[in-house]
Amino acid sequence: MPSKPQVAVEPRPDGRWAVQTDGRQRAYRVKDSKSEAIRIARSVAGNQGKEMVVKSERGRIHAKDSRGRDPRHIKG
Repeated sequence: MPSKPQVAVEPRPDGRWAVQTDGRQRAYRVKDSKSEAIRIARSVAGNQGKEMVVKSERGRIHAKDSRGRDPRHIKG
């Protein structure tokens, strides 16, 4: 099963946060605060029907939020 397209919020070495979309080498946006980057990523993911992934300062997945159509047929 192919993975769902993602929009990721990732930390940068300079302390800023990047909103990165799949298939791109450059960041969509770079922000100084994590909350601003999450707000932008949530908006982009909602508009494009992608999954939002938030990574911690260590680069590990901290949270996921599915936007758009969810292909699973699980009630609840």
